[in-house]
Amino acid sequence: MPREFTPKVVTANALIEGDVVYQTADDRWTRDLSEAELIKDEGLANLRLAQAEGQPELVVGAYLADAAPSEDGPQPTHFREEFRRTGPSNYFHGKQAELTDV
Repeated sequence: MPREFTPKVVTANALIEGDVVYQTADDRWTRDLSEAELIKDEGLANLRLAQAEGQPELVVGAYLADAAPSEDGPQPTHFREEFRRTGPSNYFHGKQAELTDV
C-alpha cells in the first residue's frame, strides 16, 4: 500500500550565493521558509519540483522537503531541514550572526 502524501516545500540552494532558498506560490525564491509554498498535492509537488529543476541559472539541488503547516507558515519536520534553515554550523556569520541568543 502506498504511503500517504505529506505536505512538502520545494527547496534548493541559490546558484551564486549558495544560500538555502524556498519556492513561493508566486514563483519567486525566498530565503525565508515561512514564505514558501506548502504543497499538499503530490502531482502539484512534482510539477513545482520540475519547474524548479528547470531554473539552473538560479538554483541547484532542488528537492521536495517535508513540512508542516503552522500559523507562521511552513515548518520543517526533519532535523536536516531545520539545520539548513538556520544556516552554517560555525557561528558568527550568515544567519547564525543574526541570532541574539548564541
